[in-house]
Amino acid sequence: MAATLRIQSDWSRALSKDEGEAWLSCRSPGKPTLYGSVTRRGLSSDGVPDIVASEGFVVGEVTKKSILISCPHENVSTKFLAPYTSFCRIHQKSITCLDISSGGGLGVSTSTDGTMKIWQAANGEIRRLLEGHVYDVNCCRFFPSGLVVLSGGMDAQLKIWSAEDASCVVTFKGHKGGILDTAIVDRGRNVLSCSRDGTARLWDCGKSACLGVIADCGSPVNGIAAGTADGSLNLGTPETPPSEREVGTEGKILLLAREDKKLQGVGLQSRQPVFLFVGSDAFNCCTFLSSTYILAGTQDGNIYQLDVRNTNAPIQVIRRSGAPVLSLLPYRDGFIASQGN
Repeated sequence: MAATLRIQSDWSRALSKDEGEAWLSCRSPGKPTLYGSVTRRGLSSDGVPDIVASEGFVVGEVTKKSILISCPHENVSTKFLAPYTSFCRIHQKSITCLDISSGGGLGVSTSTDGTMKIWQAANGEIRRLLEGHVYDVNCCRFFPSGLVVLSGGMDAQLKIWSAEDASCVVTFKGHKGGILDTAIVDRGRNVLSCSRDGTARLWDCGKSACLGVIADCGSPVNGIAAGTADGSLNLGTPETPPSEREVGTEGKILLLAREDKKLQGVGLQSRQPVFLFVGSDAFNCCTFLSSTYILAGTQDGNIYQLDVRNTNAPIQVIRRSGAPVLSLLPYRDGFIASQGN
């Protein structure tokens, strides 16, 4: 596991002042953490901040939007990027989930302040307050149209909302525990959910009905992802013909990130197990990089890359720190990961 270099504060704000300061730390497994700071002394002639680091750290390239810092003792360097913009007034407490509409115009987010809001992605202006769940809302996402939102809460209810007038148009009931994640099948005639009750379910939006339990794991399912399976993969055969209301499930595989340290693949239409991989700790999240390669993150900080055609051993295990991996998102030729540190 490599050393991890962090700035312990909002450095872009701290260093926007003439004498601003931000705290540094460099941590390597089994070694004492090294602490330091970076300080802004003013501006250079071309308008770029003049920044120096305390003993043990070195400031490299500095621009108006980034700073490169290294710790020679641990042979590690990191480029820190300033946020493009920041919205500080949407929620009063920590944000637990967010999504951006396909067109990029709207955002939706949930928070530990108990609210779910829709806002303008350009300026953070709040457009709608979505009220109707009892207790915390755990997850939210836009349908492909960008006009409808899907949410799941600790009240075991799955809800569909209009982004235009904030009305709740559909409520699904059937889970026996809080809903922890959702997925949308194709254009959204069917949706998926997973729960603390250990099940993943498929729902028909038009009839507000459950089309079936895709998996019953006997352990909370923390995250799911649905994707098109590699053509060589045997997804199994349904025991009974699927309902005519089931749309877009053929050739799809559902990933289940389970609390009992298992990552499971299930044929979405067949409901048959495809693979079962055991990790180092509870799996919190999972996603597809392609029809062949998948990612999953654990509570103890591991990110597993697997080939769905052979999950006996991971392609690689990425570990930057021991902090829980909370979400994964494919991005260009790689991915973005968020951790609880």
